[in-house]
Amino acid sequence: MGVGILGSLLPALPSTPLVLAGAVAHRLYFGEASARTSVLLLLLGITLFSLGVDYLATMLGARKLGATWRGILGAVVGACLGLFFSLPGMILGPFIGALLFEMVGGRKFDEAARAGVGALLGLLAGALGKMACGMAMMGIFTVDVIYRSMGESGKLLAAIVIRITG
Repeated sequence: MGVGILGSLLPALPSTPLVLAGAVAHRLYFGEASARTSVLLLLLGITLFSLGVDYLATMLGARKLGATWRGILGAVVGACLGLFFSLPGMILGPFIGALLFEMVGGRKFDEAARAGVGALLGLLAGALGKMACGMAMMGIFTVDVIYRSMGESGKLLAAIVIRITG
Protein backbone atom coordinates (compact mmCIF):
# COMPACT_ATOMS: atom_id res chain seq x y z
CA MET A 1 0.00 0.00 0.00
CA GLY A 2 2.86 2.36 0.72
CA VAL A 3 4.07 1.91 -2.86
CA GLY A 4 0.66 3.21 -3.94
CA ILE A 5 1.23 6.43 -1.99
CA LEU A 6 4.64 6.73 -3.64
CA GLY A 7 2.83 6.25 -6.95
CA SER A 8 0.94 9.48 -6.28
CA LEU A 9 4.19 11.35 -6.75
CA LEU A 10 5.85 9.16 -9.37
CA PRO A 11 3.94 9.11 -12.66
CA ALA A 12 5.13 5.62 -13.60
CA LEU A 13 3.31 3.97 -10.68
CA PRO A 14 -0.50 3.70 -10.64
CA SER A 15 -0.98 5.00 -7.04
CA THR A 16 -4.50 4.34 -5.74
CA PRO A 17 -4.98 1.21 -7.86
CA LEU A 18 -1.92 -0.19 -6.05
CA VAL A 19 -3.47 0.62 -2.68
CA LEU A 20 -6.68 -1.10 -3.79
CA ALA A 21 -4.70 -4.10 -5.06
CA GLY A 22 -2.97 -4.35 -1.68
CA ALA A 23 -6.33 -4.34 0.11
CA VAL A 24 -7.76 -6.98 -2.23
CA ALA A 25 -4.64 -9.14 -1.85
CA HIS A 26 -4.97 -8.86 1.93
CA ARG A 27 -8.60 -9.94 1.69
CA LEU A 28 -7.73 -12.89 -0.56
CA TYR A 29 -4.98 -14.04 1.81
CA PHE A 30 -6.73 -13.48 5.16
CA GLY A 31 -10.34 -14.03 4.09
CA GLU A 32 -12.97 -12.99 6.62
CA ALA A 33 -10.31 -11.70 9.03
CA SER A 34 -9.58 -8.93 6.54
CA ALA A 35 -11.61 -5.87 5.58
CA ARG A 36 -15.30 -6.22 4.81
CA THR A 37 -16.58 -6.35 1.24
CA SER A 38 -18.33 -3.01 1.76
CA VAL A 39 -14.98 -1.43 2.67
CA LEU A 40 -13.36 -2.88 -0.46
CA LEU A 41 -16.20 -1.45 -2.55
CA LEU A 42 -15.68 1.94 -0.88
CA LEU A 43 -11.97 1.71 -1.70
CA LEU A 44 -12.86 0.92 -5.32
CA GLY A 45 -15.06 4.02 -5.43
CA ILE A 46 -12.29 6.20 -3.98
CA THR A 47 -9.85 4.73 -6.52
CA LEU A 48 -12.11 5.65 -9.43
CA PHE A 49 -12.71 9.10 -7.94
CA SER A 50 -8.97 9.72 -7.52
CA LEU A 51 -8.23 8.76 -11.11
CA GLY A 52 -10.92 11.15 -12.29
CA VAL A 53 -9.59 13.95 -10.06
CA ASP A 54 -6.07 13.40 -11.37
CA TYR A 55 -7.20 13.55 -14.99
CA LEU A 56 -9.39 16.62 -14.42
CA ALA A 57 -6.74 18.49 -12.42
CA THR A 58 -4.18 17.96 -15.16
CA MET A 59 -6.62 19.02 -17.86
CA LEU A 60 -7.93 22.07 -16.00
CA GLY A 61 -4.49 23.28 -14.91
CA ALA A 62 -3.12 22.97 -18.40
CA ARG A 63 -6.20 24.43 -20.12
CA LYS A 64 -6.37 27.33 -17.66
CA LEU A 65 -2.97 28.54 -18.84
CA GLY A 66 -3.51 27.71 -22.50
CA ALA A 67 -2.09 24.23 -23.09
CA THR A 68 -3.33 22.15 -26.00
CA TRP A 69 -3.43 18.38 -26.09
CA ARG A 70 0.22 18.51 -27.21
CA GLY A 71 1.22 20.32 -24.02
CA ILE A 72 -0.62 17.83 -21.84
CA LEU A 73 0.97 14.91 -23.68
CA GLY A 74 4.37 16.59 -23.40
CA ALA A 75 3.88 17.07 -19.66
CA VAL A 76 3.15 13.38 -19.19
CA VAL A 77 6.12 12.33 -21.35
CA GLY A 78 8.36 14.81 -19.54
CA ALA A 79 7.21 13.53 -16.15
CA CYS A 80 8.01 9.95 -17.13
CA LEU A 81 11.43 10.87 -18.51
CA GLY A 82 12.06 13.09 -15.49
CA LEU A 83 11.96 10.02 -13.26
CA PHE A 84 15.43 9.15 -14.52
CA PHE A 85 16.81 12.49 -13.29
CA SER A 86 15.77 12.38 -9.63
CA LEU A 87 13.72 15.14 -7.99
CA PRO A 88 14.80 17.99 -10.31
CA GLY A 89 13.82 15.86 -13.31
CA MET A 90 10.43 15.06 -11.81
CA ILE A 91 9.77 18.76 -11.24
CA LEU A 92 11.22 20.14 -14.48
CA GLY A 93 10.26 17.20 -16.71
CA PRO A 94 6.55 18.04 -17.09
CA PHE A 95 7.33 21.70 -17.73
CA ILE A 96 10.03 21.01 -20.32
CA GLY A 97 7.93 18.31 -22.00
CA ALA A 98 4.89 20.57 -22.32
CA LEU A 99 7.05 23.45 -23.51
CA LEU A 100 8.77 21.38 -26.20
CA PHE A 101 5.60 19.67 -27.43
CA GLU A 102 3.78 23.01 -27.67
CA MET A 103 6.69 24.57 -29.57
CA VAL A 104 6.85 21.63 -31.97
CA GLY A 105 3.13 22.23 -32.53
CA GLY A 106 3.93 25.75 -33.72
CA ARG A 107 3.34 27.89 -30.64
CA LYS A 108 5.62 30.75 -29.65
CA PHE A 109 7.93 30.38 -26.65
CA ASP A 110 5.85 32.61 -24.34
CA GLU A 111 2.63 30.71 -25.05
CA ALA A 112 4.39 27.36 -24.78
CA ALA A 113 6.00 28.35 -21.46
CA ARG A 114 2.62 29.38 -20.01
CA ALA A 115 1.16 26.06 -21.15
CA GLY A 116 4.11 24.28 -19.53
CA VAL A 117 3.49 26.01 -16.22
CA GLY A 118 -0.22 25.13 -16.41
CA ALA A 119 0.49 21.49 -17.18
CA LEU A 120 2.99 21.29 -14.33
CA LEU A 121 0.56 22.87 -11.86
CA GLY A 122 -2.20 20.53 -13.02
CA LEU A 123 0.00 17.47 -12.60
CA LEU A 124 1.02 18.61 -9.11
CA ALA A 125 -2.59 19.23 -8.08
CA GLY A 126 -3.56 15.80 -9.40
CA ALA A 127 -0.69 14.18 -7.50
CA LEU A 128 -1.79 15.82 -4.27
CA GLY A 129 -5.36 14.67 -4.84
CA LYS A 130 -4.23 11.10 -5.49
CA MET A 131 -2.03 11.16 -2.42
CA ALA A 132 -4.90 12.35 -0.23
CA CYS A 133 -7.18 9.64 -1.63
CA GLY A 134 -4.51 6.97 -1.16
CA MET A 135 -3.90 7.97 2.45
CA ALA A 136 -7.64 8.00 3.14
CA MET A 137 -7.91 4.53 1.60
CA MET A 138 -5.11 3.20 3.79
CA GLY A 139 -6.70 4.72 6.87
CA ILE A 140 -10.15 3.28 6.14
CA PHE A 141 -8.68 -0.16 5.43
CA THR A 142 -6.47 -0.14 8.54
CA VAL A 143 -9.25 0.97 10.88
CA ASP A 144 -11.62 -1.68 9.51
CA VAL A 145 -9.07 -4.50 9.81
CA ILE A 146 -8.05 -3.50 13.34
CA TYR A 147 -11.67 -3.13 14.42
CA ARG A 148 -12.56 -6.55 13.00
CA SER A 149 -9.55 -8.18 14.67
CA MET A 150 -10.37 -6.88 18.15
CA GLY A 151 -12.52 -9.34 20.08
CA GLU A 152 -15.91 -8.47 21.55
CA SER A 153 -14.24 -6.79 24.54
CA GLY A 154 -12.13 -4.67 22.18
CA LYS A 155 -15.22 -3.64 20.23
CA LEU A 156 -16.95 -2.67 23.46
CA LEU A 157 -13.92 -0.60 24.48
CA ALA A 158 -13.83 1.05 21.04
CA ALA A 159 -17.55 1.88 21.28
CA ILE A 160 -17.01 3.47 24.72
CA VAL A 161 -14.05 5.52 23.45
CA ILE A 162 -16.07 6.68 20.44
CA ARG A 163 -19.01 7.64 22.63
CA ILE A 164 -16.81 9.58 25.07
CA THR A 165 -14.84 11.42 22.37
CA GLY A 166 -17.68 11.78 19.88
